[in-house]
Amino acid sequence: MKTYIALFRGINVGGRNVLPMKELAAVLEDLGARKVGTIIQSGNAVFESGEEDALSLSKKIGGEIGKRLGFEPQVLVLVREAFVRAMAENPFPEAENDPKALHLGFLLSAPQKPRLETLENLKRESERYRLIEKVFYLYAPEGVGRSKLSASAEKLLGVSMTDRNWATLCKIRETLGETRE
Repeated sequence: MKTYIALFRGINVGGRNVLPMKELAAVLEDLGARKVGTIIQSGNAVFESGEEDALSLSKKIGGEIGKRLGFEPQVLVLVREAFVRAMAENPFPEAENDPKALHLGFLLSAPQKPRLETLENLKRESERYRLIEKVFYLYAPEGVGRSKLSASAEKLLGVSMTDRNWATLCKIRETLGETRE
């Protein structure tokens, strides 16, 4: 059994694509997941599964939600090791004291032709970012809602991305500790 983290995109926002966490846990359990833990209503789950392929698991989860609830959310599934490594490789450790302003964008795949120069031109003086493999790290102390860099990152990287702030990532990490045998 592997431990996975599922990050859902675009659920429970503005009353659309409503997915109660109890229903999410039931979907995962019906797909064979064990030790399911959900974190925050925006769609984060930690679980164990005998499934070996994270991409296949992502598709199964999204498809099952589509069958049950009539919408198919984008689901990014990470193995525990990739998640833990992404947090450990944070290039802005000093920003961990500002957990709402530090974001990690998890990418579906490594960008082939990221437009880093354009990203650099959108960056505010206070902002910092770094792309490391399949993770886009962003520190936006004035808020990601006001950041042109944040708003354009996915398009300029050319890869689907779902992002979480450091506070949420720490909650997920805590839940991971609870799922260990």
